[in-house]
Amino acid sequence: MADRDFDEIDLRTMLENASGFSPNVVPGRFTVLTRHAGQPWEVIVEPDDDDELLVVITAYSVG
Repeated sequence: MADRDFDEIDLRTMLENASGFSPNVVPGRFTVLTRHAGQPWEVIVEPDDDDELLVVITAYSVG
């Protein structure tokens, strides 16, 4: 996260303010559409049904 200039709080805010999501190319994962620092971002997540968690795989700016 540090190499992409955001932290856990930023990530939580991005997920809270997401504008949408769609299935990812990897089965079972989703692409969350959001914004950070005024720019569009995508966060790749994978639900963990056993532990009832949302695992963040990666996040990156778009454009």
